[in-house]
Amino acid sequence: MDKPIKAFVFDVYGTLFDVIAIKEQCEELFPGHGEAISQTWRTKQVEYFMMRQLMEKYISFAEVTRSALKYALESEGLESTEAIERQLMDAYLHLPLYEESEAVLRELQNHKLVVFSNGSHDMLDPLIENAGIQGLLDEALSVDDIGQFKPAPAAYQYALSRLGIERDEVLFMSSNGWDISGAKNFGFRTAWINRKQAPVEQLGLEPNYVFSDLKGLLKWK
Repeated sequence: MDKPIKAFVFDVYGTLFDVIAIKEQCEELFPGHGEAISQTWRTKQVEYFMMRQLMEKYISFAEVTRSALKYALESEGLESTEAIERQLMDAYLHLPLYEESEAVLRELQNHKLVVFSNGSHDMLDPLIENAGIQGLLDEALSVDDIGQFKPAPAAYQYALSRLGIERDEVLFMSSNGWDISGAKNFGFRTAWINRKQAPVEQLGLEPNYVFSDLKGLLKWK
C-alpha cells in the first residue's frame, strides 16, 4: 500500500505558469516573429541548463534565460538592445497562471504545497508574488540554492532535505517529461501534467499518474 502523500511539489514553468504566453510580448516588439521567438527561447533555455549541468558550468536561471533569448533573436535575424532584453526578461516575471492553477492550489490547502523550480530566486520569487499566490504556498524552493539543475539527482535531494519526509511521501508535478523522468528516477511519486498530449518519455521511468491539467490533482483534496 502506498504511503499517504505528505507534500505536493509543483514545478513552475509550464506547470503552474504558461511560459509560451510570452509570445505576445515578443510579437509586440517583433511583429511576425513572436511565435518563433517564444518557442526557440524556451527550447534553448532548456538545452542550455541541461548542457551546463552536464558540463558542470552552473550559472543562474536568469543568466541562462537571457542567453537563450539572445540566441532566439539572432536565429530570427533580429537585432536586440539592452532595453529590449530587459523588457522581455521582465515579462518572465509576469507570466500568466494557467486558468486552473490558482483554484487547484486553493482546493489543496489542507496539504503541504511547495514549488520547486530551476528558476533562480530573482525570477521565481517575483513571479509568484506578482501572480498573488505566495499565500497559497508553504515554500518556494530553487535549485539556485545548491547550483544543481533538475533533472540531476542532487537537485531533487535538496528538495527532499528541505521537506524532511520520505521520498515516496512526495507527489511531484510537472508538465515537462524530462522533469517527471528525473523525479521518478530519484524516487518521488510523480504526476505528469501532460498539457500537450505528448507520448511518455522512453526512459523506463513512467509517471505514476498522468493528467491533462492540474485539476486531476483534486482526487486528493
